[in-house]
Amino acid sequence: MVDLSATSHGLSRRFLLTGATGLALTGLAACGRKKEAAPEAPPAPSGPPEGSLEWAVAGPWRAQDRPRDAFRHPMETLRFFGLQPSMTVVEFWPGSGWYTEILAPYLARGKGSYIAALFPEGPAADPAQTALNAAFQTRFSADKKLYGEPQFTTFGAASGPVAPAGTVDLCLFMRTLHGWMAAGIAEKAFADAFAALKPGGVLGVVQHRLAPEEDQDPVAANGYVQEAFVKQLAAEAGFVFVAASEINANEKDTKDHPFGVDTLPPMRLTAPQGQPADPTFDRSKFEAIGESDRMTLKFRKPE
Repeated sequence: MVDLSATSHGLSRRFLLTGATGLALTGLAACGRKKEAAPEAPPAPSGPPEGSLEWAVAGPWRAQDRPRDAFRHPMETLRFFGLQPSMTVVEFWPGSGWYTEILAPYLARGKGSYIAALFPEGPAADPAQTALNAAFQTRFSADKKLYGEPQFTTFGAASGPVAPAGTVDLCLFMRTLHGWMAAGIAEKAFADAFAALKPGGVLGVVQHRLAPEEDQDPVAANGYVQEAFVKQLAAEAGFVFVAASEINANEKDTKDHPFGVDTLPPMRLTAPQGQPADPTFDRSKFEAIGESDRMTLKFRKPE
């Protein structure tokens, strides 16, 4: 007679041994497999998102001009004026393009439009202004990837519309009004901006500010203009005053400089305009002041 209990015990014993060995081998095999690496996370973006106003202000293409941000406050100024990426913007007399290198990339990424109303041209044009126009157009037309496709028009005593009537969201007068007063075209500047703007469109003005108790020179020979006078010109053109900001104020500016506002940075005159520089002129006082005290005013074309 077969002892089934013994057989059963032996089978159980063999199963336990075999199972234990199998589990051990399975464990060794698992240990020997190479653990799969977790997918790498994409690198965190460095700097502001491309297309943002922060990105445009911080752009490396602005390396030479960025030191002036401490006095011109471009991000705060443009936000105060309500700049949006899809807007159509006209900048009157942008000069060498200090603001253009912010506005053009920002608007290009946002599917907006940048229009530069340059100095007047023609046989009677100032040769220096004509040369500046040419340099401006060459610079901002050369890199379409960065600047998009800026549009160029002109503003002057005999110029036509800066843009088709009622098509612009924002017009900018950035430290230019005193020059128009000297040329007798300040009223035309406000009228041309009003015509170009859509109903509800905004006019932003930054200008060297004359003390309210001082008499306003009609041609603003020293570069300073009364805030009340700017508001008057805007109202006469049909604009409604919206708000003022002290973003660009500078209480150190005494406004009594020997060569007007251009004695201060960035012009740093040491002699009257058009005369040779005076190497003996002490600039320390004016460097300590920095750039001028400026009003920052926002106007709107009525709906």
